[in-house]
Amino acid sequence: MSEPLRIALAGLGTVGGGVIRLIEANAKLIERRAGRPIVITTVSARNRGKDRGFDVSGYAWEDDMVILGERPDVDVVVELVGGADGPALALARTTFEAGKALVTANKAMIAHHGIELATKAEAAKVALKFEAAVAGGIPVIKGLKEGAAANEIARVYGILNGTCNYILSTMEDTGRDFADVLAEAQAKGYAESDPSFDIDGIDAAHKLAILSSIAFGTAVDFKPVAATGIRRVAAADIAQADALGYYIRLIGMAQTEYDSDGNRRLFQRVHPHLVHRDHPLAHVDGATNAVVAEGNFVGRLLFQGAGAGDGPTASAVVADLIDIARGDIGAPFSIPMAELDQAAPADVGHRRGKAYIRFNVADRPGVLAEITAAMRDAGVSIESLIQKGNSDDAQVMVAMVTHEGPESAIAEALRLLEGSASLAEPPLVMHILGD
Repeated sequence: MSEPLRIALAGLGTVGGGVIRLIEANAKLIERRAGRPIVITTVSARNRGKDRGFDVSGYAWEDDMVILGERPDVDVVVELVGGADGPALALARTTFEAGKALVTANKAMIAHHGIELATKAEAAKVALKFEAAVAGGIPVIKGLKEGAAANEIARVYGILNGTCNYILSTMEDTGRDFADVLAEAQAKGYAESDPSFDIDGIDAAHKLAILSSIAFGTAVDFKPVAATGIRRVAAADIAQADALGYYIRLIGMAQTEYDSDGNRRLFQRVHPHLVHRDHPLAHVDGATNAVVAEGNFVGRLLFQGAGAGDGPTASAVVADLIDIARGDIGAPFSIPMAELDQAAPADVGHRRGKAYIRFNVADRPGVLAEITAAMRDAGVSIESLIQKGNSDDAQVMVAMVTHEGPESAIAEALRLLEGSASLAEPPLVMHILGD
């Protein structure tokens, strides 16, 4: 029998437990597909005595997870601790310095430190794999790196956060407002007690930065990703979008563009969008994730499935382990580190499209004229406009959809309205997803 691939597992939470159960339940199948057994030798977590609902007594225990990679009975470290820095990053560095491979589900660490870690892995001639970091059990990274490897990818975009998608689709189904549905999502375990990373778009932005690098052959860089979450999306916006034939979804989108000098630039943004009912992303609801990639020969690819949870995420982790057992090291970001481009951020002002803009304004004469005058002066053409009163607080909701035009024109219109006493709060802008 071939020598087993020996695993150290850092983190025994939901996903760590899923990895243990999966390896134990499917041991024979995994061995046949990997060509050798995959066995867990050592585990580590913050609390050794915690009752986790699964047995870890058969594994060696390491109190200091950072030294897992240095153990002689470990070939691969699986990091499921989370966090961009701290013990997770220290463990990753120690693992590569010891010449061991690393599998991680840590999207924040890869988004912030992926270049450093991939460089260390490449120098040590070992694998760095992170399929589970993006979209849970959906093999989107493998799909881009392998299935679509021969294609030039024009654009990659999708629904990358299950918490936000659950909230928006529940608001859509029930007519309830954001705060109410968020509380329900927290009670059901779909949202954390502090949901900021999810609802402010940061989690999706981490995932988008990783997908961008793999799709376009650019150095992963989280800093330029513009992220706007869903805190300000109201039930009234959901209703207006529905009346216009759209659903609202938080979309992460990335594509390469070229400036006037022919230099390649990278557009990366997480933003709530209006998605037409005919688009495949419109009917992705609940906590599901979905990613669309557009290749120049393969056309539009749709990857859809469970974006989180113990089973789907553990499945992605173990799939990476099977690849390593087969001897697949591969380039972490699809191509060698020296060949990754350093693409500068794109200027969004020239991007063209339609947008939904919602104003909450004082219910008094002249307000609508003030708004439309600002749109006129900025060169924004209005396709449709809806005005809806609210007798409870003497405010009016004004919602409009613009004709296609440059984003810079919308930004100028909002600048002209800054400081207006007519506005009860800053306007909400949601772009409309094009075909």
